[in-house]
Amino acid sequence: QLQLVESGGGLVQPGGSLRLSCAASGFTLDYYDIGWFRQAPGKEREGVSCISSSGGSTNYADSVKGRFTISRDNAKNTVYLQMNSLKPEDTAVYYCAAEYRCGSHLYDYWGQGTQVTVSS
Repeated sequence: QLQLVESGGGLVQPGGSLRLSCAASGFTLDYYDIGWFRQAPGKEREGVSCISSSGGSTNYADSVKGRFTISRDNAKNTVYLQMNSLKPEDTAVYYCAAEYRCGSHLYDYWGQGTQVTVSS
């Protein structure tokens, strides 16, 4: 089965950290740029970060710059999102997607999402 599976979400206090993983099953991530997105209740989905297929290029939403870091390990067929200094407004369901090119809005695969809750 061809799919992306996110993991690593959970409940964390403000200022804490989480690392999300996005693992591919049934296909290789090597040829895809990978984006992380999030959707909070009552809000539209927003792009958080994206990494090129080689890992040589990354971009971030202004709201997470300096706090989140995207990386990938193609040997493990996995992309990561390290989230530090988490804020309550980071609470959302986080999704990863295999994208033709970052910003192309051409997606081949989406994960099912992982919940991140930042609360004291």
